[in-house]
Amino acid sequence: MSPKAAQREKPLIMVVGCGDLGSRLLTMLLQTPETQHVVITGRDEERLTRTANLARFTAANLGLVEEVGVERVDLEDVDATAETLARVRPDIVVMTASLQSWRVITQLPRKHFEALDEAQFGPWLPMHLTLNHQLAKAVRESGTAPLVLNAAFPDAVGPVLDTVGLAPTAGIGNVANIIPALTFGFAIEAGVAPADVRVRLIAQHYFSHYVPRFGDEGNGRYHLSATVNGEPLDDIPHRAVFAHLSGRLRRLGGEAGQLLTASSAMRVVHALAGGGGRTAHAPAPGGLPGGYPVRVDAGGIALDLPADVPLDLAVAINEDCQRADGIDRVDADGTVTFSAREMSVMKELLGYECRTMRLEDSGEWAEELGAKYREFAERVTA
Repeated sequence: MSPKAAQREKPLIMVVGCGDLGSRLLTMLLQTPETQHVVITGRDEERLTRTANLARFTAANLGLVEEVGVERVDLEDVDATAETLARVRPDIVVMTASLQSWRVITQLPRKHFEALDEAQFGPWLPMHLTLNHQLAKAVRESGTAPLVLNAAFPDAVGPVLDTVGLAPTAGIGNVANIIPALTFGFAIEAGVAPADVRVRLIAQHYFSHYVPRFGDEGNGRYHLSATVNGEPLDDIPHRAVFAHLSGRLRRLGGEAGQLLTASSAMRVVHALAGGGGRTAHAPAPGGLPGGYPVRVDAGGIALDLPADVPLDLAVAINEDCQRADGIDRVDADGTVTFSAREMSVMKELLGYECRTMRLEDSGEWAEELGAKYREFAERVTA
């Protein structure tokens, strides 16, 4: 079912995927008037119904009585997905589905996880690109034009799909997830209130993943600036701020950390839904590689780069950081070349090697990678 037509004066938000992130986001969406018209979609109708009702009842405990639409969607069936989109006509689509969640490898025995984590995230791209490509084709086929936000490795998925004119509006998470901790870190170093600090960060997924774990930037190129009430904090060493993220500002990660991604998504969705303009950070706005500061309002998402950073420099910074994440480049036809060092880890541990991947072959590579990973996981956990 879908929300009643009478409610459509507010935007209809479709959450694609009923996993941990989609469920957390759904609960948040029901908490504000601007974002309460929601339909959640996925393949498992029983799970969808139970998830929708849990979110409804949680909202009811807070004095908010809202309906949640439920639609069965199998992204691998592009035609059927397009028909659903054409019938439901969402204004905003939030994509949370992938063929294998990023956190799956964190469940390996520690030494095996740490060894495989040396491959970084880039080689896992087909697991996140494949379903996004299917959704993008369905949106095009449906004749609708929703704003699309992608949570599945958006830093790389966006630029690949942009080569064929199918990039999501923007991504969520990643660069946005590190901003609160950086803000608190600068506040500590400057001796001011976090509310008075504004941070602007240009960085790819590698940076936002690495800094909270190790307290430095590793091999990731980035551009970071902060102000207090408009005055620059140029005299504060970045390493001093980064050290706080693995120290007093350390946080839970893994599945528990999905709460931060859901709140990053909520910040963007709420502004798009008419909750007022605001600054934010987002990966892949307009299909650009990596993450950027942005401004968001009901009209859409626009870049908000520092005055001293032109767009071509921001893109170059992110492309360089992307190499540290295991992706050497994305060609104009959508072909991805993976970095030799990171792919060598995949070959050694999983017996999987993909040096170049065409967009149309993503599904086949995902199938092979999934099988090789399952064999590895069974072997090391036996």
